[in-house]
Amino acid sequence: MGLPEGGVQITTAVDINLNPKSPEFFDCEINKKVSSGDDCGEQETEQVDSDDSSVNDSSNSDGGSDEIEQREIHVDNEEKSGDAEGLRKNRNDDDAEPTEVFHPNPQLPRPEAPPGVVALDTEEAEKIQSSPLIKRSNSSPESAAAAVQIPAFGKFFREKSNSLSAAITKRLSLLTDDNDDASEKKKVSNITEFHLSGLKVTVKLKNEKEEKEQFKGRITFFSRSNCRDSTAVRSFLRDRKLRYVEINIDVYPTREKELFERTRSTAVPQIFFNEKLFGGLVALNSLRNCGLLDERMKELLCRKCPDDAPAPPVYGFDDPEEENPDEMVATVRVLRQKLPIQDRLMKMKIVKNCFSSSEMVEALIHQFDCGRKKAVEIGKQLARRHFLHHVFGENEFEDGNHFYRFLEHEPFIPRCYNFRGSTNDLEPKSATTISLKLAKIMSAILESYASEDGYHLDYLGISNSEEFRRFVNLMQELQRVDISTLSVSERLAFFLNLHNAMVIHAVISIGHPGASVIDRKSFNSDFVYVIGGSPYSLTTIINGVLRNNRRPPYTFTKPFGSGDKRLELAFPQVNPLIHFGICNGSKSSPPVRFFTPQGVESELRFAAREFLQKDGIHVDLAKRTVHLTRIFKWFSVDFGQEKEMLKWLNGYLDATKAGLLSHLSGDGGAVHVAYQDYDWSINC
Repeated sequence: MGLPEGGVQITTAVDINLNPKSPEFFDCEINKKVSSGDDCGEQETEQVDSDDSSVNDSSNSDGGSDEIEQREIHVDNEEKSGDAEGLRKNRNDDDAEPTEVFHPNPQLPRPEAPPGVVALDTEEAEKIQSSPLIKRSNSSPESAAAAVQIPAFGKFFREKSNSLSAAITKRLSLLTDDNDDASEKKKVSNITEFHLSGLKVTVKLKNEKEEKEQFKGRITFFSRSNCRDSTAVRSFLRDRKLRYVEINIDVYPTREKELFERTRSTAVPQIFFNEKLFGGLVALNSLRNCGLLDERMKELLCRKCPDDAPAPPVYGFDDPEEENPDEMVATVRVLRQKLPIQDRLMKMKIVKNCFSSSEMVEALIHQFDCGRKKAVEIGKQLARRHFLHHVFGENEFEDGNHFYRFLEHEPFIPRCYNFRGSTNDLEPKSATTISLKLAKIMSAILESYASEDGYHLDYLGISNSEEFRRFVNLMQELQRVDISTLSVSERLAFFLNLHNAMVIHAVISIGHPGASVIDRKSFNSDFVYVIGGSPYSLTTIINGVLRNNRRPPYTFTKPFGSGDKRLELAFPQVNPLIHFGICNGSKSSPPVRFFTPQGVESELRFAAREFLQKDGIHVDLAKRTVHLTRIFKWFSVDFGQEKEMLKWLNGYLDATKAGLLSHLSGDGGAVHVAYQDYDWSINC
């Protein structure tokens, strides 16, 4: 049979002469004949002495001349390695007699296996040798492999594939073998990994317990924000990896009526298995302690959830509420149509989208047929309700040559993320109501999409949640709200909660700034809410309101100017604890928290203790060094000098750290203060 051009045919002939009288010595001569496919037909013969080849002894009975027979040796080396090559003898005659195998003398030293080939046991070797030889076709895989050298790269993958197939076959045979004893089956059932050379295969066995917990029904429970019993039920369901639907009646207030109709009470938590009321935390603990919980769950959740069960919340639908349009809306709509709104030159500046107060007074007189004094009073009411403002903030409203503009035309409006194209013309709700609702919605978001310690947030889950959508809608009600009606504690809780909520909203909307100084500055300054007709960014909330208009770190200007109306909301004294209640979205910042007006002071003290005891401070007694978070360096003016700062820290440390710090401060020696590195990566 002819070879294609460029092909290579490898034929191996093995001539073995064995003298049984000297078993210590044997010699193998291998003649390799290589014929190429070119026209020359040159052949090369190589003689190799081999000590690890199989030996076939053929001699006549009377010790006469030895008759050399050509044997065919089949070596299967594909499953173990590619180092050994199959040896095949050439037959001089195609009609030769069938091959007869002679076993080597047992007194001869047993040949060692080539590198990478596992030696067979004696019984397995006898089985292989006693099996009849099969004459292969020249087109078979073995013949092709012998004819052409396999590239090293392809051979590697072929070996790995064969090894993997052998391992999986062995695994299946062990699992299906009915003759194995019980102990062997138990041992096999625990196998979860195969370790092969350069390859690892992991098999995950199906857990019967997990299969049993795949119920057809639905678990639903009613909850409230910041409720310990609701948190306990939620943790239990998460630990058991049970799917559930939570209905927080602080987020969905209209569902409270449904809860009362089903349970005759508004107490939470209340757990439902399908349409059946299971009970609260007491019932859950009772059945769990007596071991009947699983049986009860199987009984109630064995069927699909019927239509009369509590329905899960639907995304995109707000609860119907009484919406009262502002009584001044009709007047504002008339003025928006009749006033000549245009750009004007004032004080060597171009002021855009404004109108004069005299033009507005004339329009009011003509529309309502009233006197000039009445028209001026209407203008003052519109200014107090934040429908319009003086272009430079000089006055509330005065008749004459003064210029004003509507809220939607303010230059900061395009940067406000709680403004959707037009002013909220509804009657503004009280600041107290909005503040309480803000705290409840954001607490519900934390309970569902944050880790237990608050250090890690699922921003993707938050962005797709109904709670976050309702939060964004709630923030639109801040456009014309009057914050000055809040008490000191209510105002403190409101601005702390608003800052942390704005950080979450900013990360979702514009992305986390990371470690870039320029990006962080833009993040803190350009993400703005309009509150009470004025813009508030993250930096103005921290440094302008909470820190009494102090300069931010590494800047030379204050957030508010001398005539800024927002100064009225700034706290007269700086509380250093605010820095442990503020989260900036990074891993080194304090965890996300939301505060209640009645307990904001105690909650801030708890937040400071928890943060300082975890990562905020480390005391090195040997080097007499105190390692502090960089918050103390950036806002050192709020904490005082180093000695005052260390003294202040003693009140918020555990006994161990407080004792070490007191020892360093009290022995009269020098105490060094170092600051830890700050991790600006996102806290997700």
